[in-house]
Amino acid sequence: MEPFPTLAEARRRAHALLDAHALAYLEGGSGAERTLRWNEEAFGRYVIRPTVCTGDAAPDITCTLLGEQLAMPILVAPFGLDRIFHPDGHRAVVQGAAEAGTVAIASSSSGYTLEDVHAASPAGAWAFQVSALGPVGVAERAARRAADTGYRALCITVDTPRPGWRERTLEDPDPPSAVELASANYGPDDFAERMAGAVGWTWAMVAALGAAAGLPWMAKGVLTAADARAAVAHGAAAVIVSNHGGRQLDGAPAAIDALPEVVAEVGAEVPVIIDGGIRHGSDVLIALALGATAVGIGRPAAWGLTAGGADGVARVLSILAEEYAIARTLAGGLEVAPRPRRSWRSDLNALG
Repeated sequence: MEPFPTLAEARRRAHALLDAHALAYLEGGSGAERTLRWNEEAFGRYVIRPTVCTGDAAPDITCTLLGEQLAMPILVAPFGLDRIFHPDGHRAVVQGAAEAGTVAIASSSSGYTLEDVHAASPAGAWAFQVSALGPVGVAERAARRAADTGYRALCITVDTPRPGWRERTLEDPDPPSAVELASANYGPDDFAERMAGAVGWTWAMVAALGAAAGLPWMAKGVLTAADARAAVAHGAAAVIVSNHGGRQLDGAPAAIDALPEVVAEVGAEVPVIIDGGIRHGSDVLIALALGATAVGIGRPAAWGLTAGGADGVARVLSILAEEYAIARTLAGGLEVAPRPRRSWRSDLNALG
């Protein structure tokens, strides 16, 4: 792989390599894609308040997360249909994460079994993701396999009782086949049951799923203080603030806008991770300044995977880590504030 210098270039290379069907899946969101856009735009509502002449030219950017020592406060969030991006799929994702000194959450909607993914890099394959989707027994069987295989944590996605209304995929005349590309972890009957229709999951069911695995578990897809409290009350070891990359409920808040209330509610008790819209090291700084322990990346990891397999994933993570380290040095700390809004009076005064 010819190294790419920025995430923007990784995205351009990925777009040049992928066909229209894969691009619709990768870059699409639900409904009018408002939440998809807000995830990135919302970071612009914050300003970083720098402190200069601190005497610290090389801030420590390492991170401890549920006992894991990471080289950066950045990890790979789960994403599905991995084989449309690269033949090695999540096997390359976990390898790239380990190469960069961090970890990945392996998706249950992968073209490779959870055992194959873990074998590719036991160090990088930190957590396995299951969804509160379909019958509980199907998810429990996958969770127990993850524990038996050696995953150290479980990630339970709680915002998917059914897939969102994703118009780019619905309008695609030949969408990627989920049965072919995302069912490696389920037999034909399990996969059919899982996708048959909505099941009314409760927090008690989520807690039972976590207990069945016997692993520390994270609740992914939390956007309110009430849900964060419910997750912790039912045994969550961490909470992931996420709107599923804008792919589930269109009109849900940007992840970074939901972060402060979740941190205020449970941040003193458990780690709070955020994914959605992270595109620069300054975004990482803003998230950590607002109380996040770490951030997750989904689409940028898929860009890197497409552009260069495991090396591409490692490169994306390294770029974000380097940019974050530079931002931390220039900021002199972790302090942000809402960006002042311009009023129509200030606009008129500026015009004289």
